[in-house]
Amino acid sequence: MIPRRYERLKQVLRKRQSDLTVITEDVHKPHNFSAIIRTCDAVGVFEVHSVNSNSKMPTYSPVAKGSDKWVNLHTHPDLKTAIAQLQQKDLKIYAAHLSEKAVDYRRIDYTKPTAILMGAEKHGVSELAADLVDGHIIIPMFGMVESLNVSVAAAVILFEAQRQRLAAGMYDRVSLDTKTLERVIFEWGYPEIAAMYRQRGEPYPSLKEDGSI
Repeated sequence: MIPRRYERLKQVLRKRQSDLTVITEDVHKPHNFSAIIRTCDAVGVFEVHSVNSNSKMPTYSPVAKGSDKWVNLHTHPDLKTAIAQLQQKDLKIYAAHLSEKAVDYRRIDYTKPTAILMGAEKHGVSELAADLVDGHIIIPMFGMVESLNVSVAAAVILFEAQRQRLAAGMYDRVSLDTKTLERVIFEWGYPEIAAMYRQRGEPYPSLKEDGSI
């Protein structure tokens, strides 16, 4: 790994937001799923959570443009498990869902630990999801249609979160702990070697100042 690439990886990781994430519930179309991942990378989301109860995880499409390599994906066996794990980490979970208690997505304080739940392309979030989350958010619309494509809606909400966090200076502070930073930068910089060490059950070697092993 050349020093310039090492510095680039460190720069990106230092802006990753460990307490801003997305949960996808039965988003099964590869181009939509990949577009959400790509937006998460652009906004600085460190990891994404996914539940697919009715089908297998969608494979990435060319829309991802390689962003799937830079955003950690956690799959969960069911929605209750996913939401419980995030709420245990003190994240507030907001579902993009049209309901009587839904509020304009811009009224949420995204500088607080936040997870955004996006539902299936055709049916939106499930009734179970709507009951389990901390709140509902909507994107105001003034046309004939009542909803956006799920990946577009996710992008709109995530960039509002980015706007708020930029204004609060949160991208200027390192969110990830040192141990995680060192682990991930090794995995990003040396994916094949990292896989070999994981297979052996051995810790990664430390990197030198220029990023070499």
